[in-house]
Amino acid sequence: MSFSAELRSRTAVAWDAAVGHRFVDELWRGAAEPPVLRAYFVQDNQFFDAFVALLGAAVAAADQPESRIVLARQLGLIAGPENDFFARTMDALDVPLPDRVTPQLSDATRGFLELMDQARLSADYATCLTVLLVAEWLYLDWADRPGADTPRGWIPSEWIELHRGPAFARWVDFLRADFDRVTAVLDDAGRDQVASVFTRAVELELGFFDAAYKT
Repeated sequence: MSFSAELRSRTAVAWDAAVGHRFVDELWRGAAEPPVLRAYFVQDNQFFDAFVALLGAAVAAADQPESRIVLARQLGLIAGPENDFFARTMDALDVPLPDRVTPQLSDATRGFLELMDQARLSADYATCLTVLLVAEWLYLDWADRPGADTPRGWIPSEWIELHRGPAFARWVDFLRADFDRVTAVLDDAGRDQVASVFTRAVELELGFFDAAYKT
């Protein structure tokens, strides 16, 4: 079993709870109420800059030119379509400027921002990859429902499409493969540290979905 698969198995309870969360189910059915969508996307919007910075740190820390190119290309994609989606979504949900720029952060949002910043500041490729992998792999997991009908509303349908499909699946496959490659040479202490970051990231993802209903 690869290390990524092992960590996915270790965190199965929280991971599966996030993938099968009420919010995910309502998003897929197009049944998420506007206040829930607003709460979720206002918080998620706060990740954008930190995620771009983390991805940039991974570009700088990558140990192989081939990996650096893949990461750099993804950075360009994130700065394009996904950034545009958030701008349109904030407008559609009538989110006031203060909530777009400096909203009150949920505990999960604050925790994930801190985790991304810690990974970025570590300048350690394995740590950066760990946070990126959980964020992208877990979203691919909930967004990939073969045979399911895409919801009618453009907000849920576009959000789902941004996190699935062949290109996004290849991106997650790359993250898993590079994660498994670089962690294979770590000593026990290094692997324990990575496992701790992985577990924390999964727990925060679950808490983030929960927070959409606590407004």
